[in-house]
Amino acid sequence: MEITDLIAPDRVSIGFKASSKPHLLAELARRAAAATGLSQRQIGDVLEARESLGSTGVGSGIAIPHAQVAALDEFFGLFVRLDRPIDYDAIDGQPVDLVFLLLMPPNSKWHLQALAAISRRLRDTEIANDLRAAKTSQQSYDALTRAP
Repeated sequence: MEITDLIAPDRVSIGFKASSKPHLLAELARRAAAATGLSQRQIGDVLEARESLGSTGVGSGIAIPHAQVAALDEFFGLFVRLDRPIDYDAIDGQPVDLVFLLLMPPNSKWHLQALAAISRRLRDTEIANDLRAAKTSQQSYDALTRAP
């Protein structure tokens, strides 16, 4: 699975405002609900349930909140760069500014491949630097999806 299977240019945002992890998750749920036609509450509930199992903050300023959503038929990805880093309870204790939301259909056999594709991109130092330096959402999309 490739990152281009998970994200589209209109699902990339820079300068995203969030004051806390709960606020961020609520805003991500709101945007995902608007794009998928699902309810914000349904998406927010599964994201909160997943976070209760352990933080999806993977370190180096990166978070990959993800969850299975019963009514979803295909993968849904959304990338945001926060306007300022927030505490996210990441495994390294560092604040987060790069966030990739991944929603998955239940029992998908591809969920590990999808998470790996996202992680490989965001953990690449050059790509992360380009994402942090991008002046437009299109530049961020291009950084996320360029050939390795």
